[in-house]
Amino acid sequence: MGKLTRRLTDPSRSGVYRAHGTVEIEDAAEGTRLDIARLDLRGVADKDTLLARTAQGLGFPDWFGGNWDALEDCLCDLSWRAGEGHVLLFSGHETLPPDELGVLIDVLRDCAADWGARGRPFFAVFAGTERTLALPELFGRARA
Repeated sequence: MGKLTRRLTDPSRSGVYRAHGTVEIEDAAEGTRLDIARLDLRGVADKDTLLARTAQGLGFPDWFGGNWDALEDCLCDLSWRAGEGHVLLFSGHETLPPDELGVLIDVLRDCAADWGARGRPFFAVFAGTERTLALPELFGRARA
């Protein structure tokens, strides 16, 4: 088991991170019981579209209320998704208004803390180098 695989399966390391790409993450999760979800946010420029895109990408149940509290409720549940932990790979977040992105990151941090306290890994990773986010990097730059 590689270093990144150990990190992704360690509930105490749950959190919100940035990464330059997702290939290494997907490779590290292969053969684990982690649920990998890819969320493409390209073109999303407002809260309603962000919430709808996230709900669609994660297959939220009909009771999803389309607001920040409902997003947190669903992300802290995810009982309809298989896996012993969850890795959400966000791409295309560059068009999100900074305030909306900030709230999303706060919600994801709260959910990561909740999942980690329950002994299950939860990682939200913002991929891409177009926009520098004030988030810890999940792993170092890939070697050429």
